[in-house]
Amino acid sequence: MLQRISSILSIFSFSSTHFWGPVANWGIPLAAIADLKKDPSIISGKMTFALCLYSIVFMRFAWKVQPRNLLLLSCHFTNECAQIVQGSRFIKYNYIDSKKEQQSKS
Repeated sequence: MLQRISSILSIFSFSSTHFWGPVANWGIPLAAIADLKKDPSIISGKMTFALCLYSIVFMRFAWKVQPRNLLLLSCHFTNECAQIVQGSRFIKYNYIDSKKEQQSKS
């Protein structure tokens, strides 16, 4: 029992990829959150979609890997939420607001 606990603790040490991988990954959702204040004209729809898929895949991976990597899961969950908001801003700016402008010009 003591050996099992020590092996679990060693996985989450500062020298483990279970720690540094998610820490490095936090740059992606933090950048997406910072971009929420920027103009929606700079949002790439393709990149936003790709990052949504990426986060979904790695959320599943973080849940299935043993032991579960909850730090990685939380990172990709945050990124998924931020990318969904960015995607909705992209759609609103490029498809909804542009149609309203075209209708008001007619």
